[in-house]
Amino acid sequence: MRLAAERIDWTIHGHKLLDDVSLVVEPGETFGLIGPNGSGKTTLLRVLAGLRKPKIGRVLVDGLPMNRMRRRDIAQSISFVEQQAETLDRIEVREAVALGRTPFLSPLRSWSDQDDAIVSQALDDVGMHHLAGRLWHTLSGGERQRVHIARALAQQPRVLLLDEPTNHLDIRHQLSILQLVRQLPVTVVIALHDLNQAMDCDRIGVMDAGRLVDIGTPRQVLTAERLRRTFGVHVDILDDPIDHSRIMRFRNAV
Repeated sequence: MRLAAERIDWTIHGHKLLDDVSLVVEPGETFGLIGPNGSGKTTLLRVLAGLRKPKIGRVLVDGLPMNRMRRRDIAQSISFVEQQAETLDRIEVREAVALGRTPFLSPLRSWSDQDDAIVSQALDDVGMHHLAGRLWHTLSGGERQRVHIARALAQQPRVLLLDEPTNHLDIRHQLSILQLVRQLPVTVVIALHDLNQAMDCDRIGVMDAGRLVDIGTPRQVLTAERLRRTFGVHVDILDDPIDHSRIMRFRNAV
C-alpha cells in the first residue's frame, strides 16, 4: 500500500509542529524517520495514522484522500504502535492483542477460529505466547511494548506505523522486533532513536523543527555533515570489513 503526505501543516497553540511536510512511502518499503526530540516525528506519524487531521495538506492512501475514508476502513489498513501506549489494567495479554481484530468485527461478522489463530500467531511473533494469560498491569515496560506490537500485527495491516518501538526493549528483543518488522510484507514507517538501526531502512527522512529536511537512502542521508547540522554531533562513519555494513561512532560537537 502506498502512503503519501502532501504539504502537511500542524499547529497547536500557535506553535507549528509540522511545516509543509510532503512524503511518499512506496508499497512494501521500510521508511525510517529520524530527528531530535521535538522535531515532529510523532506528530507526523499520528497524522499518517489518521489520528490527527491537518487543516492544511492531506494524506493519501493508495491515492485515496484519507479524509474521505471511514474510520473503520482506515483501521483495517493502517496500524499504529505508539511510543507509550496504555490500555486497561484488568485485562489479560491475549485480550489486549485481540483488540487488534476489532476493526474486522461487526454484527454480521462475529469472532471466529481464524481470529483466534491470528492472535496466537501475533503473540508467537513477538515472543509473548507464554504470557498470554498474564494481566496487563503485571508486565514490565518492555513486555507491554511487545504486546502492543502484537496487537498491531493482529490487525494485519497493509501499513504499519511505529513510534520508536524498541525504546523499552533490551538489546535481544530490539533486534528480534526490528528483524520481524523488516520481514513483514507491508509498508512500514518507523521512527527510530538509534541511528545505527536506521541504517537497515530502505530510505530515511530527517525531521528538524517540524520540517522534513532530508530524504534518501541511509548512505545518502546519514552523512557526517547532516548529523552535525541536525543533531549537533560529530560522527566517525566506519565500514565493517566483514559485511561492509556501516557503523557510526558519535562525539559531541564543540
